[in-house]
Amino acid sequence: MAHLYRVIRFPKGSDPRYQLWHHLWLALGLTALGVLLGWLTLPLAAAADSELSSQALLDYYLQQPQLLWLNLLAPVLLIWLLYFLIGRCWAAYLLTALPVLAIALVNYYKMQLRGDPLVASDLKLVNEAGGIVGGYTLDITPLIQNTLVWAAASLLLALILLPRGVRRLSIRAMGFFSAAAITATALWGPYFSNDLYRQTTPGEELINPWSDTKVYISHGVLYPFLYTVQTLLPTQPQGYDAQVAETILASYEEADIPEDQKVNVVGVMLEAFCNLTDFSTLGEVEAVQNVYAPWHWLEEHAVSGNLLTNIFAGGTVDTEWCFLTGYSSYDDFTQPTDSYVWYFDRQGYNTRGSHPGNGWFYNRQNINQYLGFQEYWFSENHYAELVDPVGAQWNSDYLLVDEIVDDLQTQLEEDNGPVFSFSVSIQNHGPYEWTYTANEAYLDPEETGLPEEACHVFNNYLHGVSMTISALTGMVHDLEEMEEPVVVVLFGDHKPWGGNGNSAYTGIGTDFSLTSLDSFYEYYSTPYLIWANSAAKEVLNNDFEGDGGDFSPCFLMQEFFDQCGWTGPSYLQFTREVRQATPLVHQQGLYLTQDGQLTDTLDEEQEEVVRDLYFTQYYRQHKITPTGENL
Repeated sequence: MAHLYRVIRFPKGSDPRYQLWHHLWLALGLTALGVLLGWLTLPLAAAADSELSSQALLDYYLQQPQLLWLNLLAPVLLIWLLYFLIGRCWAAYLLTALPVLAIALVNYYKMQLRGDPLVASDLKLVNEAGGIVGGYTLDITPLIQNTLVWAAASLLLALILLPRGVRRLSIRAMGFFSAAAITATALWGPYFSNDLYRQTTPGEELINPWSDTKVYISHGVLYPFLYTVQTLLPTQPQGYDAQVAETILASYEEADIPEDQKVNVVGVMLEAFCNLTDFSTLGEVEAVQNVYAPWHWLEEHAVSGNLLTNIFAGGTVDTEWCFLTGYSSYDDFTQPTDSYVWYFDRQGYNTRGSHPGNGWFYNRQNINQYLGFQEYWFSENHYAELVDPVGAQWNSDYLLVDEIVDDLQTQLEEDNGPVFSFSVSIQNHGPYEWTYTANEAYLDPEETGLPEEACHVFNNYLHGVSMTISALTGMVHDLEEMEEPVVVVLFGDHKPWGGNGNSAYTGIGTDFSLTSLDSFYEYYSTPYLIWANSAAKEVLNNDFEGDGGDFSPCFLMQEFFDQCGWTGPSYLQFTREVRQATPLVHQQGLYLTQDGQLTDTLDEEQEEVVRDLYFTQYYRQHKITPTGENL
């Protein structure tokens, strides 16, 4: 071995036979290390989704040559790129292993904790990652241990057996630019190809093709992650025609809110809020029914229904921004962008809100300004004196609603105009303790026959929800006593976390297959209600009671405007036509037919309307200023 080390590491002279052996050894060794890193990610990808068979997924990876080499090629390209840049094999391997294994491990844990995979856009949330992971437990499984051992052993072999290799800068520069060109070609070619991604997607015998998560996992991890890189750049809708969007918006004239109908608006998005009585197993438990009884009372005295969100157990701002903008999907908000908040601003409203968390989280401190809020309270500029952000996750809703009502009264007393207030709660943010019940025991394992973990998770969640509902009913009673007209919009952002791999949901027999409308609702639906005090009912001549229907969050503001009897801005007027065609425009390409069936295909007329929605919302975000002028 020592002799081999000396021969490989310390070349003598310029013997052509040695040079050939030297470079062949280096090329094979470096390529093998790249292949090994890609190979190590595959078991992690296959085991990430606890609902799928890891062995079946691994077999599928091996049976699909294109899918296999796309997962193995990425680290090979990166390791050669870094080798030509650095000139050291072990360093190129280490700097390749760190991001490659990080992608695989983060995807594994993200799937376990939140049920959705790692996508490229998540890289923009690095600052938030620590706060999101926070109280979750990251199990170091034997699979992860073996992966790290293999990775470490390969680094040791690279240090001992691989030579330094090419030293001339001119040759390394040529190699670097050649590797960069091949990498760029691969990205813009096979890695970004929609057709290839579809071709390598398995059938229904292995996964549910309607689930983006399942489709992602069926492709491994490195390949689908790189496939999502293209979403980092603003991508125009397929066949985008700006003239079509401009014509649609021009066909509707923005309508002012009548002066005598300018009621005050209070919106609150509730963290991880859902109605657990919708799950048959929990809905039969009297203690759970008692928790939601006040909420059901509110629903009876309001317009209510279900939001069909794009997200599950995380990604809270998606529901928030869909409500505030009316977009079913969107690009990054990096500049002032027309929204419904700006419309209220143009109507003379005082636009404000609050969130007892950090302003840097999801960059709300900047984005809320881009969307039109004149003032917004965060922990940094208001709530830190009242509650710390960590404690706010467990008990802050009483404080939040008190601040909302007090601020509304202050603005009205100072005659600052009608108020549009929108706040986001943080109480009930997961995870919830799964090893014991910290407070009230609503579910008893012996009485219900449910697994202990499921009982603990939902007991701890229900404790927080009980306080949330109590705080909301108290706020409603306070607003009812006000002489000024106020309309309240309450809604949940997504379903709560339910244990690693959704174990608590599995324990209550929940169907998350997404193969039926019922399972889709169990995964994606959250409640909403629109309530008005007596003064607002009189001003708007509406009792604000009844079924508001079920729809995507992008239609919630439109439903609110309809209940108020307002025509609204031109974009909102157009969305009425879209909602008639399909009340669901899901980011996974799912829709609802007129008879309430879940589908991924539309008839020609519906397809045209949805296409116009994609064109128009893209045009509105990128080409329209908050004043309604073209950029």
